[in-house]
Amino acid sequence: MAKLKSIKVFAPASVSNVGPGFDMMGFALNKPGDEVQLSLNGGSEIKIKKITGDGGKLPYDADKNTSTAAIKSLLKKFDLKIGIDVVINKKMGIGSGLGSSAASAVAGVFAANKLLNLKLTKHELLEHAIAGEFIASKGIHADNVAPALFGGFVLIRGYDPIDVIQIDYPKDLFCTVVYPEIEIKTCEARELLDENVPLKIAIAQAGNASGLITGLLTKNFDLISRSIIDHIAEPKRAKLIPCYDEIRNAALKNGALNCNISGSGPTMFSFSDSEVKAKKIGRAMLKAVVRSGLKGKIYVSRINDKGPIVL
Repeated sequence: MAKLKSIKVFAPASVSNVGPGFDMMGFALNKPGDEVQLSLNGGSEIKIKKITGDGGKLPYDADKNTSTAAIKSLLKKFDLKIGIDVVINKKMGIGSGLGSSAASAVAGVFAANKLLNLKLTKHELLEHAIAGEFIASKGIHADNVAPALFGGFVLIRGYDPIDVIQIDYPKDLFCTVVYPEIEIKTCEARELLDENVPLKIAIAQAGNASGLITGLLTKNFDLISRSIIDHIAEPKRAKLIPCYDEIRNAALKNGALNCNISGSGPTMFSFSDSEVKAKKIGRAMLKAVVRSGLKGKIYVSRINDKGPIVL
């Protein structure tokens, strides 16, 4: 079955929710991301041999790590008793709001598919990446996993069964991401959200979500700008980010189309229509983070249309 003995894969970070698209929209970034290396060990167990870049936070138990849980889900489905040694190199912050756990899960299953020559499609790998992501988020959602796996801008129309749609977008759309170096756990950020939403808010959210997709498809930057508004999650989660208002104001003053929380935060992202503008926005957003007494990192990226790659 397996032709390779070892393989290393990079899977990208992703921005999820994208304003009004809670649990149903996301897009992949060129950087940062995670690297996962798999090597056949001749046995029948999945073993994590080394984890770097996590500050000692991640478990070595293969059932409790998103990357290996995803691999185990894949092997279980096809009743494969294969031993694999796993090395994980985290290239982004845990609890950053950039789909760190999703990137590791995606890298794991994508690498296993290539290593074992299973020839599965990305659609077939998706359920196993979601199973890995569940370990971290305690919920079934694919708005980080799907863009990290498929690349591009993704809409998850529904979950029963899962229906992933790739959306076209302007190729000159740039994303600026600022990561204030604090940790927000996805499962805790989800607990802040209300179970029920008033009809008026639901209608406004649906209008913005529809407007954002239409803006992307028609390459209408003004429509994208006025549609990236979240009435459901962001008002609750903004208080978890000490410099939320300062970052957002800095982005808007420097030409951002709009600025929102990425996933559960603390990372915030903004869109713009040129790389020069995106870099200028990044400098302003980072200054806002530093002024609040936090360390931060910025990334400027087009939307990554490739997803995971073999290194």
